[in-house]
Amino acid sequence: MGVLNVTPDSFSDGGKFGDTDAAVRHALEMLDAGAAIIDIGGESTRPGAKPVSTEEELRRVVPVTRRIKELRPDAIVSVDTTKPAVARAAFEAGADMANDVRGAWEAPSGIPAIAAEFQAGLIIMHSRGTPETMRGLVDYDDVVAEVADALAKAAERVVTAGVARDAIIVDPGIGFAKDAAGNLLLMARVVELKRLGFPLLVGPSRKSFIGEVLNPESPPPPGERNWGTAGAVAWLAAAGVDFIRVHDVAAMRDVVAVVDAIAAL
Repeated sequence: MGVLNVTPDSFSDGGKFGDTDAAVRHALEMLDAGAAIIDIGGESTRPGAKPVSTEEELRRVVPVTRRIKELRPDAIVSVDTTKPAVARAAFEAGADMANDVRGAWEAPSGIPAIAAEFQAGLIIMHSRGTPETMRGLVDYDDVVAEVADALAKAAERVVTAGVARDAIIVDPGIGFAKDAAGNLLLMARVVELKRLGFPLLVGPSRKSFIGEVLNPESPPPPGERNWGTAGAVAWLAAAGVDFIRVHDVAAMRDVVAVVDAIAAL
């Protein structure tokens, strides 16, 4: 899954693809590099990020979605949003699935019912709080068990809302209300999340826990975490994770190709 942030403030590449033409061009590059899914985000969910209005998120997301689907009708497009109105408009523009980072919360967002209406896919991700508060919500008795339980319950709510069971993907939410130790533990025990019975998506790309591993005293900035990301991607691919969300599609596709070649022997 290739990350396409059409935001000015995303943690890694904010502002690079805010222009529709630049965003579409980058999406096509990622598809040509081997991305199976393009994930478009119009509101940053990095820790500390401020929310944007529905109107602004629509302005950022919908033209890009529509243009990608016009140029590459067979491309699978996911829209990363927590707003039902944005999900609906994205589906109307041709998006194939919604990536709901509030999907495992107790209160349903309204997006599952819209996904069901359009017979679309739905990614449900674990998190706590909001981008402004999540850094203070990282304490768990057993992060893997608690995340797995929340995802299982959320999946059942989504099915009740009408989404087909085989249209659901689950995501443990690396970096969302987890500290570095929690993120590493989720990855170390990722096979336990596979037992939920749904395709599994994990997004480690360039996140802060990688910087903390590489240099605890002075973590490198996001753009200098690609080698660390490659280590995470290799681990996840070897563990059988179905989808890995990354910024650098071409390089990480190579990583996965080698892992798959070894695993096939």
